Amino acid sequence: MKTFLTSTFIVFTFIINAQTDQRIYDIIDAVSSERIETDIKKLAGFGTRHTLSDTVSKTRGIGAARRWIKSEFDNISKSCNNCLEVFYQKDLVKKGANQRIVKDVMVVNVVAIQRGTKYPNRFIMMSGDIDSRITDPNNYTDDAPGANDNATGMAGAIEAARVLSNYKFESSIIYVGLSGEEQGLFGGQGLAAYAKEKNWEIIGIMNNDMIGNIKGVDGVIDNRTFRIFSEPTNLTDDEQTVRRRRFYGGEVDGISRQLARRIHTTTKTYMPEMNPMMVYRLDRFGRGGHHRPFNDAGFAGIRIMEAHENYTQQHQDIREEKGIKYGDVVEHVNFDYAAKLTAVNAINLASMAWAPAAPSEVKIGGIVEPSAKFKWKKANDPNIKGYKIYWRDTTSPTWDYSRFVGNVDNFVLDGIVIDNFFFGIAAVSKDGHESPVVFPSGVFRK
Repeated sequence: MKTFLTSTFIVFTFIINAQTDQRIYDIIDAVSSERIETDIKKLAGFGTRHTLSDTVSKTRGIGAARRWIKSEFDNISKSCNNCLEVFYQKDLVKKGANQRIVKDVMVVNVVAIQRGTKYPNRFIMMSGDIDSRITDPNNYTDDAPGANDNATGMAGAIEAARVLSNYKFESSIIYVGLSGEEQGLFGGQGLAAYAKEKNWEIIGIMNNDMIGNIKGVDGVIDNRTFRIFSEPTNLTDDEQTVRRRRFYGGEVDGISRQLARRIHTTTKTYMPEMNPMMVYRLDRFGRGGHHRPFNDAGFAGIRIMEAHENYTQQHQDIREEKGIKYGDVVEHVNFDYAAKLTAVNAINLASMAWAPAAPSEVKIGGIVEPSAKFKWKKANDPNIKGYKIYWRDTTSPTWDYSRFVGNVDNFVLDGIVIDNFFFGIAAVSKDGHESPVVFPSGVFRK
């Protein structure tokens, strides 16, 4: 508990640390670096997983890799009394779609859905990429083991499914291997379109792309820090919403940014040894990942990845030059680090799948008044304990202050001047799990 005294000597008491759930610590402990190592080696052992590679061989190419991934999800499902719906989602991409599609190809994603007990059509998703590449993006025959990029993310999604399949959740979780990333994000485009067609309510997508390297090309070795990339606002916002930001704020408060903050908070609460680093951009400079197609479709999506990349081990032909070993091979992967980032994903999947729906129709008032006022629409959910108001300095990247206000649909923060902070509202379950924070979408005067 912390007590803050305003300039008018009004005292507020806030609970800064979230209520914790022992099940989350159990999930962290259950993630196995040994199993992740085995899966990474298996994936790298297919020789190449290039999107255009062999689909017939039982031992080599993307066809063999995706059949193995599906078999792993199927085995997990058998162990949990068929708790996973496992299927291929696929789309034909025609030759010439871009310069990297040199022949017609069926881009096939492997999807495993763990249905929620109460909200089966509400989803939180963890993705890894199946495909790999070397220096020439169109070389689909030579070895491209893709140990870190991106067998680590794919192995992480499989491991998260193994661990979380032992639990029941109110909302659904999707574990997915996406294809076609290196050729133009085609797998993500296909699954995002499929989600829109099926009217899925997606809370967020956590795209994992390279979560196993701890030694950067800059010489830094760091097995604690990881990056969370997120876009500031929603590309699908209408013109009126964009104009409103100029006067009311929200330039860095879109749904993907709120997802990033939610992951940051959960990680710092349950895994304080880790150092989540929020990066305020879509992806690395001038680059992109498989969360982008979901952002384009209007869904919240972020990328989780290592903090220190080594470019000699990305998109490189396997070779040695001047004493430097090039190539994305297994020997460069740190399996314990990959397990840590898998645990980061798993606890956020679980926490959000146990959390209630976020409040809707959040509005703020208090212009030229000594108090900030809020109204929102409560969700019809008996699991909701109440709602929490968050606020932060306008220059802060994280929600720094909060107050739990009970199971109400409006509240007044006396002594807090609306001009000096940004605000948001989250729903809180009875066991302490919170929805992502919702930034106010409207203003009221009285």
